[in-house]
Amino acid sequence: MIYPLVLDLAGDGVPVTVTCRVLGFSTQAFYKWKKQPVTQRDWDDAHLINIAREIHDDDPAFGYRFIADELPDRGITASENRVARLCSQERIWSVFSKKRGLDRKAGPPVHDDLVDRQFTARAADELWLTFRHRTPHRRGQTVSLRDQGRLVEQDRRLLDRLQDEGLVSGVSIG
Repeated sequence: MIYPLVLDLAGDGVPVTVTCRVLGFSTQAFYKWKKQPVTQRDWDDAHLINIAREIHDDDPAFGYRFIADELPDRGITASENRVARLCSQERIWSVFSKKRGLDRKAGPPVHDDLVDRQFTARAADELWLTFRHRTPHRRGQTVSLRDQGRLVEQDRRLLDRLQDEGLVSGVSIG
């Protein structure tokens, strides 16, 4: 939130109108925020999150659907989508849910390198350029292939321009 910065600068003697103009918003928005820094929606969301945590702590198997079902018993009405958004935001999940992408590490390679690719340079500061072209597959699909070490005309022009600007030096075109 950038409005507290306006308060700090106003305390240092910088006019609010100048600060708001420089930061790109209206003084009306600043004064509206100053009157009520925490919106009613944020306040309600905070209470809903606290109650969702209490329900989840009572039974960690509860996911957002069960939490949404328990809320009317505590006198709160909220849609299931809102409960899902807040539970996801606060990482309140069932102990039985699948946690995707949190602490997963890559496993061993699934297969051997059948193409026998070499990604090492023959000399220091050697530039490897690649290009992609498409070759029709037997069923009419296109398969993307990558050739290394070859230059197409477009790559040659790029390399010439880089050499002219002094960004690349000592590159041999094979």
